Amino acid sequence: MSELVYYDLKESATMAPSLPVQVARELGRRVVAGTIESGSMLDDENTLAERFKVSRVVIRDAVKILVGKGLLDVRRGIGTRVKPRNQWVLLDDDVLAWHLSAPPNPHFLKQLMEIRLAFEPKAARWAAERATEEDLENMESAIQGMQRDAGSVEKFIIADAVFHRSMLRAAHNEFLTAMEGVIYSALLVSVHITNRDPKKNEQSIPYHQDVFEAIKAGDADRAEALTDELLSDANRRLKAEFL
Repeated sequence: MSELVYYDLKESATMAPSLPVQVARELGRRVVAGTIESGSMLDDENTLAERFKVSRVVIRDAVKILVGKGLLDVRRGIGTRVKPRNQWVLLDDDVLAWHLSAPPNPHFLKQLMEIRLAFEPKAARWAAERATEEDLENMESAIQGMQRDAGSVEKFIIADAVFHRSMLRAAHNEFLTAMEGVIYSALLVSVHITNRDPKKNEQSIPYHQDVFEAIKAGDADRAEALTDELLSDANRRLKAEFL
């Protein structure tokens, strides 16, 4: 799953990234994937500059970006060390996106699913209470996209994610909206693992349709219960496939 899908869902700016940002992304992906292990020392500036064919200033700026995300620690006279995961800024959009390019991490996935189970059923309840006509149209359009793209694993995952994004936004809670990235990361990684067979895509559409109908009807209790059931089933399938 490409991290670009994550950025598209977040509706991030599409400007061409600067050289420091490009290098930071390459290094960040390696750190998140574990290719550069926590506690290890990063190569010196000269070595990195030669490897990426950029100046030392670019490397220095790229390292500063990753320091800001909690991935690296720079000590004068010692070097640059990769910090342990528990010190990373895990809610950072780039850090979440880079997990899509990394091998699945069971512990990380488990925590992401816990967050989804904690927040999304409540989001469905609030959506049932607060959704506007535009919100309902967006959710319905997303379901139509799921039906249309059921034969494609990649396109279906995106349509699925768009549905959940529409539901989150229909809750009209600014704090919940600020956590969208966690939901997207969890959804994109987990669905990619559990829905490798396009035939399984069609099986999940009625569940999403039921959630939508409950929200449209303003039935908050049913919307919350159905979303909890939907996510619990996804969590069980994820454990069976991977965890």
